[in-house]
Amino acid sequence: MTIAEIRNAEAGDLVDWMPLWEGYLSFYKVEIAPEITMNSWARILDPMNPLTSRVALVGGSMVGFANFHTHLTTWDTRPVCYLEDLFVGPTARGLGLGRQLIDDMLAIGRQKDWASVYWITAEDNATAQKLYDTYNKRDAFVRYSVSL
Repeated sequence: MTIAEIRNAEAGDLVDWMPLWEGYLSFYKVEIAPEITMNSWARILDPMNPLTSRVALVGGSMVGFANFHTHLTTWDTRPVCYLEDLFVGPTARGLGLGRQLIDDMLAIGRQKDWASVYWITAEDNATAQKLYDTYNKRDAFVRYSVSL
């Protein structure tokens, strides 16, 4: 297993983060307007905003990220964390970096006393689900989404 340096994204990381972000969007076959991406990046860098990006570096090169934010819940007094985006670049897959990014987030959650960390993935993303199933089996909830 390759050990990554994992840290919060910094302003100078955009040039390295952007190709990974574009790879993530391509994987899910979605297009997001550049202004939305740049707004998300600005929120990631804003310490007053809950959106955070943890980046994984191997040999000084960024190879993956985990974008997440916390929110309140009616089911606990502590916040919960939504892991919104997890991506490891194609050349770094199979090195244990997805696990390291999730483990990093769980460690932060324990330190900050979050109630839980949760995420969703595409139903046909079997490769990722093999990793996710090592943490816990999927729950019984079905997601609905209404675009406005």
